[in-house]
Amino acid sequence: MYTFEHSKKLNFTKDINYSDNGIVSKRVLEQPKGNISLFAFDKGQQLSEHTAPFDAMVQLIEGTAEIAISGKPFRLGAGEAIIMPANIPHAVIAVERFKMLLTMIKA
Repeated sequence: MYTFEHSKKLNFTKDINYSDNGIVSKRVLEQPKGNISLFAFDKGQQLSEHTAPFDAMVQLIEGTAEIAISGKPFRLGAGEAIIMPANIPHAVIAVERFKMLLTMIKA
């Protein structure tokens, strides 16, 4: 995992690169009460359905993704966000290459 420097300007569109046929992640900030991670998904990549014990928010930076929550699909584009509730099944699918911030808040 990678932690970004404090007190330094960040550019999330440039701070992570795509990997052919892969998913890349970098930890931006990690604290006991939650963390923020930056992801880059190549087209067709996905995180299969799973649950998390705390709320999480996905913010798309570029590209297009499908976020499924309890089996209901939501298509997100750059600048859009969605909250995935704790203990509810969700999945992430790259409709095209996309970058996102994932913010998780622990209770």
